Amino acid sequence: MAVINRDPRTAPHGTRNDAILAAVLAAAGVCLALFTDPGRRPDALGWTLLLAAHVPIVWRRRHPLLVLALVAALVAPYHGLDNNHSAPLPASWVALYTVAVTGRPLRTILTWIAVMGVIVTVVLTANHHQGIELLRISGWALAVLFCGVDVRYYRQYVAGIVERAERAERTREEEARRRVAEERLRIARDLHDLLAHTITLIGVQTSVAAHVLAADPERLDRETVAKALDDIADTCRTARGELRTTLEVLRENDSADGRGPLPGLDGLPDLVEAARLAGARVEQTVRVSEAPPAVGAAAYRIVQEALTNAVRHAGPEPAVRVELYEEQGALRLSVTDDGTGPTPGGTPGFGLVGMRERARSVGGTLDAGPRTAGGFEVTAVLPLDATGEGAA
Repeated sequence: MAVINRDPRTAPHGTRNDAILAAVLAAAGVCLALFTDPGRRPDALGWTLLLAAHVPIVWRRRHPLLVLALVAALVAPYHGLDNNHSAPLPASWVALYTVAVTGRPLRTILTWIAVMGVIVTVVLTANHHQGIELLRISGWALAVLFCGVDVRYYRQYVAGIVERAERAERTREEEARRRVAEERLRIARDLHDLLAHTITLIGVQTSVAAHVLAADPERLDRETVAKALDDIADTCRTARGELRTTLEVLRENDSADGRGPLPGLDGLPDLVEAARLAGARVEQTVRVSEAPPAVGAAAYRIVQEALTNAVRHAGPEPAVRVELYEEQGALRLSVTDDGTGPTPGGTPGFGLVGMRERARSVGGTLDAGPRTAGGFEVTAVLPLDATGEGAA
């Protein structure tokens, strides 16, 4: 089956195998010439033509038409001398089969017509009364050609199956790489949102504690310091819980431990309270009854990053307004502040990029930039009929 399925032109060691085939065919031809039809045993010229007709078979894969022409040129005078007509047939059929199995059907048909012309000429030259022999030879020639064409089409069919399988495998590999890239991007967004928000809050709360400690050592406000430290501990516990949830998702741990999924719209009050503890004056307006989990998670992360940027860049005690409402089948979100904005020349982060990716992941849009009246504004429109996977 491997020999049949494989294109003979691409088979390894083709010339060596054809040389062995030519030797086997020559031996078969000699046996046929010696032991069949003794009355037509070849003379010296006949033996020379018979053996020489097998030599081109060595190069049948590289030049099938040329090999067939050479075989025909040597076999025609051999038959014309009325030698044993069966001896050169195996080599002739192999040459004819090679043309049929490696060429197009039109070339095969034209080859059969040419071969039949040679056969008719030779047979009529040798004996005018051998009509039955002519019919038998033409039938064998046609059968060999049909066999070659059939094998050729079968090889094309097998090659098509292999190509489709390889294409499907490449598609699966590309899909796997795409999913890995998307998962890495999602993990990067989750870790950025979590760590940036947590570290910013811890930094602000630590600054408050340090300021209280250094302001008046003689009159230490222990209650304020203790509250700042408690806030830092609460922030660390919250971050540890979210980080553990993220790591369990990465490990594909399906066991539930009571924490449930990442926060959605129900977690916004906690974000607002954390920003207030960091010194921001936050007002919130939420007029959304419910939202799909993917949309709620995207809105939560966008508000989280926007509040983190406001606490980090808007200056001391910025006034921040958070507003969410439903309109025309979409969740509209805005976070504005009256701060000074990021420091010019600072190192750009991934916050704005991550917020835009969050919005796009559910089929939404996001705009962010300075306000005309001062401060910074983040607005997003998230379709409420989107799901995380479908929108992506």
